[in-house]
Amino acid sequence: MSKDKKAYTLDPFQEWSHRFGRICMILFFLYMLAIPLIMGAVYHAFPSASLLLTACSGVCVLFIPVGIAETISYTPILGSSTYLGFLTGNIMNLKMPCAKNAMNLAEVDQGTPEGDAVAAMAISASSMLTVIIIALGVLLIVPLQPILTIPAVQTATNYVVPALFGTFLLGFFSKERGEYQIHGKLKGAAIPFILGCVLTIMNIMVSSLQGVFILLLLPVTILCNWLMFKKKWVTVEKNPDYVPMFQKNAK
Repeated sequence: MSKDKKAYTLDPFQEWSHRFGRICMILFFLYMLAIPLIMGAVYHAFPSASLLLTACSGVCVLFIPVGIAETISYTPILGSSTYLGFLTGNIMNLKMPCAKNAMNLAEVDQGTPEGDAVAAMAISASSMLTVIIIALGVLLIVPLQPILTIPAVQTATNYVVPALFGTFLLGFFSKERGEYQIHGKLKGAAIPFILGCVLTIMNIMVSSLQGVFILLLLPVTILCNWLMFKKKWVTVEKNPDYVPMFQKNAK
């Protein structure tokens, strides 16, 4: 197999992951649609088309741009494990940090068969742990009610999401351990970050339009990084200390 052909050929694991992921996504959509359709048929409670469009229009305006932006931005990082991430949800504040940290610890690159496999295992472990924690929370919510109502605990819960994003930001500053290393990546994020801050301060980036602005900032981010790469302000180099994971296991 030639080098050029190999570069555009998926690994058998990736081919299986994409095929199985698409099947699961189709089944998931059918399952999600079947629930309201069956309930509507059983209880004869189908809403009119005008009422349905009125109720869904506001939600679609918010979530359609967000869904498109998330698909474009998450897929290059998660690879074929993106299907599992979208099926289980909480990608940005849970699945993405777990997958990225797991790939960093395993010293594998995103977009590779090894990276996809590690990301899939990380997302699976995160999903199972989430289910266990939720089950324990449901069982213990009554005994823990006196503790959960303490003002100090209620105040601490307001900082859970910022803490999650903080850990994700720390991972952004960490050094890549895979085959390739990116130098100067903070420079490529500077202009989109400043634009996001300015739009937020000016109260232009409201919550209902966040998905739209994310879509607009994606090409800005790509263009900034491409220009900085051409200027050699952002560089990509091979890691001289990199050893493939299968070679480590062989040793």
